[in-house]
Amino acid sequence: MKQFASFKLDMANECLWQDGVQIALQPKPFAVLRYLVEHPGRLITHDELLDALWPNTFVQPQVLRTYMLELRKILGDDAGQPRFIQTLPKRGYCFMAAVTEAAGPLRSAMGPAPEKAHGAGISIRGEERALLEAEIPLVAGGERRVVLISGEAGMGKTALVDAFTPQAVSALAAALARGQCVPGLGGKEQFYPVMEALSHLCASPHGEAACRVLARMAPEWLVTLGRHPEASADSVTHPAARERVTGNLCAALEELAADKPLILLFEDAQWADHDTLNLISALARRRAPAKLLILVTYRPLCLTAGHPLKALKQDLLMRRLCAEIVLKPLAKFAVLQVLARELGQDDLSPELGTFVHRHAEGNPLFAILILRRLIAQRILVRPANNAARWELAAPSQTIDAGVPEELSQMVELEIERLPPEEQRILEAGSLMNFAFPAWAVAAALDRDAAEIEEACDGLARSSYLLERAGQDELPDGSHSAFYVFTHGLYREVLYQRQTAARRARWHIRIAGRLGELFAGREACVAREMALHYEAAESWLSGALALRAAAHYAAERGAHGEAIELLERALRISVNLSTAEREGQIREMRGALQAARDAMRHRAEIESEAPIKV
Repeated sequence: MKQFASFKLDMANECLWQDGVQIALQPKPFAVLRYLVEHPGRLITHDELLDALWPNTFVQPQVLRTYMLELRKILGDDAGQPRFIQTLPKRGYCFMAAVTEAAGPLRSAMGPAPEKAHGAGISIRGEERALLEAEIPLVAGGERRVVLISGEAGMGKTALVDAFTPQAVSALAAALARGQCVPGLGGKEQFYPVMEALSHLCASPHGEAACRVLARMAPEWLVTLGRHPEASADSVTHPAARERVTGNLCAALEELAADKPLILLFEDAQWADHDTLNLISALARRRAPAKLLILVTYRPLCLTAGHPLKALKQDLLMRRLCAEIVLKPLAKFAVLQVLARELGQDDLSPELGTFVHRHAEGNPLFAILILRRLIAQRILVRPANNAARWELAAPSQTIDAGVPEELSQMVELEIERLPPEEQRILEAGSLMNFAFPAWAVAAALDRDAAEIEEACDGLARSSYLLERAGQDELPDGSHSAFYVFTHGLYREVLYQRQTAARRARWHIRIAGRLGELFAGREACVAREMALHYEAAESWLSGALALRAAAHYAAERGAHGEAIELLERALRISVNLSTAEREGQIREMRGALQAARDAMRHRAEIESEAPIKV
């Protein structure tokens, strides 16, 4: 546990604490902060940070800016007058605060220990569950309440409401009406989740009373459900029966909630139709007393600019007519709880928890899917000498997490909803790892960069797969925006769905564009160019780019880096044709020996230098 100012960085559980309150950090920002805190008081260059956190992977240095902005926001730091993270332009960063060792927070502050974990959505979401439970006495006192529960796919919204609603129904002796919003129906079928909720209510033990109230106050709704009101023989042919009136249903629901509490639950409201959202708005705004609790779950990244739910949420929050509970990524200890519950084993390997947490990025559903994939591939096994325990069959650093099939299918469905042109843009972006600049996509697709940037901005607004992360200046003085995939697994699905031939063609185009952008200074980006050539299996171009990068490193006196680059060039040279291989290998071995001699010579000079007193 590292402490600086009022913060404690919990290395074991991969989370941040401030004055005893846990602050959830996604794995990548946590890794950046951890490296800074572990090396305080000195310059940490962009290359050092990228090499430490993303070894053997090219990552655009600009992505660090995104994480620094996020960390400064969390720490309350000011880039102009920093207390924690100082930016050294064109060089890197320095962690300024004093860092000391500190005792960890009490387990009670973290929630129950893994061996206490039980019940979906309970132990891992204790704080959010407590916020929901606080609504029960308010509803019992006659106060209508609206609670929005937001979180990305797989973050545990349904698990949370599934755990809470039985308790609320029991504590309040309440009726429950549950409706599910469905993608594709929002613009086609009015009130779809409302009708499902009413059907659920009418089929419940409270159904007879609900039907009587609907027959008297909103007969048109009962007719739509296929139930003919018995209160009046004329009600079926009454003009009101031809059109469902929102005000009538509001009055009927308030009548139902006058004495017996009523819980309305609408799930995945990002797909709700306008009429359903208008009903929620009307119920939230009406002033008559009602023992009414409205729970609405949704995915925030699906709320594009102009989305009606986004406008409704902002308006209700501004008027203090609703509360919002945001489900954030789980800390490492909470992911361990999820795994412990799934495997039925209390004392799990920390190595397993670290591996799953890093690849799932704190998403509980993704964690479970990754765990099941490890079991299916026999990477996580029960040893013959202890069948009660699960153990990793190989060191975690050698394991390829891959993409679980269920998750791949889920992402594929979202991708297939996009126009073909937008699918190609995302696929081209995936060639640059989890962060990519617009110019690279334009190069891969042979399109205008400004046009691609505009399309990427549209995707970032309309899709949960992508976010705009900043802007970078190119060598010619122009600017290009860059973007990040919201989850590393999304990028992996997009990369793997392409044919090898197409990927190779696009990689070569990106490498060529890099050479054009840095004309005369190609050695500066030779390492990145080599990665694209290797991915395209253009071995000669890759080897030549690595030699150029090694030459550039040697000129800077970075002989260790030059040796590493030349050794890598030798490894890929085995793929060259016989005619190409002999000459290339001979020249590379000569350059490698020269770099080793230079490094040895420097070490000798430094060892003989007099010690200054």
